[in-house]
Amino acid sequence: MTRPAMLSMVELQQLVGSGDIDTVVVAFTDMQGRLVGKRVAAEHFLAEVADHGVECCSYLLAVDVEMNTIPGYSIADWGTGYGDLVLKPDFATLRRIPWLPGTAHVMADAHWPDGGPVAVAPRQILAAQTARLAERGLVAYAATELEFLVFEDSYRQAWAGGYRGLTPGTDYNSDYGLVVGTRLEPLLRDIRLGMTGAGLRCEGVKGECHNGQQEITFRYEEALVTCDNHSVYKSGAKEIADQHGKSLTFMAKFDEREGNSCHVHLSLRNADGAPVFADPAAPHGMSALFRAFLAGVLATIPELTLCYAPNINSYKRFVDGSFAPTAIGWGLDNRTCSLRVLGRGDSMRVECRVPGGDVNPYLAVAALIAAGLHGIDNDLELPEEVEGNAYRAGLPQLPTTLADAAALFAESAVARKAFGDDVVTHYLHAARVEVDAFNAAVTDWERVRGFERF
Repeated sequence: MTRPAMLSMVELQQLVGSGDIDTVVVAFTDMQGRLVGKRVAAEHFLAEVADHGVECCSYLLAVDVEMNTIPGYSIADWGTGYGDLVLKPDFATLRRIPWLPGTAHVMADAHWPDGGPVAVAPRQILAAQTARLAERGLVAYAATELEFLVFEDSYRQAWAGGYRGLTPGTDYNSDYGLVVGTRLEPLLRDIRLGMTGAGLRCEGVKGECHNGQQEITFRYEEALVTCDNHSVYKSGAKEIADQHGKSLTFMAKFDEREGNSCHVHLSLRNADGAPVFADPAAPHGMSALFRAFLAGVLATIPELTLCYAPNINSYKRFVDGSFAPTAIGWGLDNRTCSLRVLGRGDSMRVECRVPGGDVNPYLAVAALIAAGLHGIDNDLELPEEVEGNAYRAGLPQLPTTLADAAALFAESAVARKAFGDDVVTHYLHAARVEVDAFNAAVTDWERVRGFERF
């Protein structure tokens, strides 16, 4: 489906010629799920970058969240000299950015100077999995549901105060509440309209359980398009919040209350566009292919959790009775399970409830596809559905720490077959760096518990 807000190169040339566009953002997503890249003068983009790409330092895929250079990555460290990557624009993603005057935006793929793809780049990892589907005549469609917390404090105020004592945008649980959501509507409306103007198909917004918590949802698209949109939305929502003098966070668990989820919905269609997950004659209307796909996702959740929950903080969201999963099971429209099957007929799909708002969407969707293909290729049998409370069903549990998830990922034959040893090694190193940094840190909790009292 054509999205009217997207730009063709001819349209971009016309807008640059008229002075309506003067800047083109060339971006890709780093390991942490952040958009990084360059703002390029629009005339230079047309003259040079469109054909040849733009260079950036290889360390963008070899740093931690604080942008520290980390030794031990094969693609980039002091021993490699930190050479360049080349960002080659994907013109199917070219769009205007309404909240940034005179600005267009294009997603790019990371390549080496010799033209080879950078296999560890998140967008390339997902592209490799969609290519595996294409070999079987299948196409993945996905939607991501990002939750976030809004604060009245600006980002700079929040930083200066160490993120303590922030004032939430609402004062109590306003799940589905319309009146209290009106206070945030100027911000939420600008986000919705901005994303519509950037080519996303907005469905709506609703309040969530936590103070200041909201969720804006967008219509499903092909998997790569969804993840590109997710990245534009996540970055843009923060930019728009900053313009309102507010801040928002997608972190999985800001405090002891409800965390921010990112439920991922996934379905498959054949090359003709017909859904393949439904079979009206089968139990629960689920096709044999869907049951095998779901069995693969279910069987590999422990070893692929690192792709769904990439940070130390991610694991603090997994709390019994919090609507975040802890048990590894599937159910029909059952929100206590890790995997929720919903819809019927053409809309039948799986909702993976493991990821939090901090997830890198490309890695999560790539993992779901790899896991599902493992189930299909090995004709895995789907266990019985979970009825009732999965928290109390005695099921296997999700890993509870990043260290545990990394250890399982390291031993995953499924991950190594689907992604390759280089990708597995790269993201294992990232996880271990985070674990080591956290283990070396002294927290406020430790000071309160450990400082002598008099």
